[in-house]
Amino acid sequence: MLITHRQHGTFGTGSATPPRPAALTIEVGAAVGVGSTRISAFDAALRELGVGEANLIRLSSVIPPHATIERTRRVRKPIVWGDRLYCVYAVEFADTAGASAAAGIGWTVRDDGSGAGLFVEHEAETAREVDELIHLSLTEMTAARAGVFGPVCTSTVAATSDGRPTCTLALAAYHTAGWNQP
Repeated sequence: MLITHRQHGTFGTGSATPPRPAALTIEVGAAVGVGSTRISAFDAALRELGVGEANLIRLSSVIPPHATIERTRRVRKPIVWGDRLYCVYAVEFADTAGASAAAGIGWTVRDDGSGAGLFVEHEAETAREVDELIHLSLTEMTAARAGVFGPVCTSTVAATSDGRPTCTLALAAYHTAGWNQP
């Protein structure tokens, strides 16, 4: 569902209504990467998710009003080599055979139809631990804010290392921008 916001009233000296803000679609996905080092495993997970050529700019936890969230296997936002990708992400590593790693992102949006909400990101050894941490964090964070929030949604990934560094990555991609753009 696309949620839009219509602005009313006069602006400046005229009475024209400005155009609606462009809707923000936040794409959420998760991936696993394996490499000979943690860095190359992280890079493999980024490439698997479709964001390997972007510079990540990590955001905190606020979902702006009028945003929609879509789960995706690969991020579909256009990325030109070196673009900035504004995102929230969780990353965890397992380095020895049999060790496990899990990463996840959880979110909830207000029940008022605004699309505003909160993300959290967590890492642990198992997907179950990550899910519990996400629910605990969002329960506490929403209780401290005015308004009613909807159900918690999650995107979690877990993997077991075969002895090589293994990376689990969950990422929420907000927006891409080149270096000549604001």
